[in-house]
Amino acid sequence: MAEVPQIATIVAFTEGPTCDLAGNVFFTETKFNRIMKFTPQEELSVFRENSNAANGLVFDARERLVACEGNQQNPRVTRTDMKTGRVEILASRAMGLALTAPNDVTFDDQGRLYFTDLPGGTVHRIDANGKATRILGSPDVQRPNGITISPDGKTLYLVEANQAEGGARLLRAYDLQVDGTVANMRVFVNFSPGRSSDGITIDSAGNVYAAAGLNARRGTSETLDTKAGVHVFSPRGDRIAFYPIPEDTVTNVCFGGPDWKTVYVTAGKTLYKFRVEIAGTRR
Repeated sequence: MAEVPQIATIVAFTEGPTCDLAGNVFFTETKFNRIMKFTPQEELSVFRENSNAANGLVFDARERLVACEGNQQNPRVTRTDMKTGRVEILASRAMGLALTAPNDVTFDDQGRLYFTDLPGGTVHRIDANGKATRILGSPDVQRPNGITISPDGKTLYLVEANQAEGGARLLRAYDLQVDGTVANMRVFVNFSPGRSSDGITIDSAGNVYAAAGLNARRGTSETLDTKAGVHVFSPRGDRIAFYPIPEDTVTNVCFGGPDWKTVYVTAGKTLYKFRVEIAGTRR
């Protein structure tokens, strides 16, 4: 039987969790524009005030914190050196990118970053040399949200979270090419007419964990057909597990803990956690 998610801590409105090697969970608190830190000793503190509307976070392979900052006046992607505190701007309008509000981010084995711009309807790649390239846009995608890459680096998974009537609410899968482009799109999971996933992550066996669904209608065309919680899908797209979350709205999910078998889930004002048998990845 699947473990029941337990409350780890309560803040205001949680998003974008990621874990460092020491077991600390960093997540965004969007109502008060902060990045929070939750330690293995269950101590909660503010890592960064005035986060520029940070949303999705990820630690890269060099233990630097990458943040999608969704302030529509200054949309950008940044990277923080956790040893020095230095903040580097990786993507912005000043670099010639048509950004609206970067939303979520992941990385591949070559150290390249991939991030979504949900309201802008685009997906971008940042190469190791700093060059940023748009790899997806309209009409191929509508409102891209969560993003992750399979452990073997061959598949890129992308959430479509379009609340509009008839909008795409699904997980897309693409072949990730050696050059960082994508091809051969197929629908991996279709959540319609329910609420689509928001954030996603992936375990070491290639199972996709999707934070999706609603417990109550919210004035959109989304129905309650997708239950609120973490839905786990095999690499073939079969749902193999479900962890219900009692609070709306379930926003994002990541792995952490000393063995990478603790799953952290952001939902509404709450950070939840539960244990699984298969270790996760940092993506």
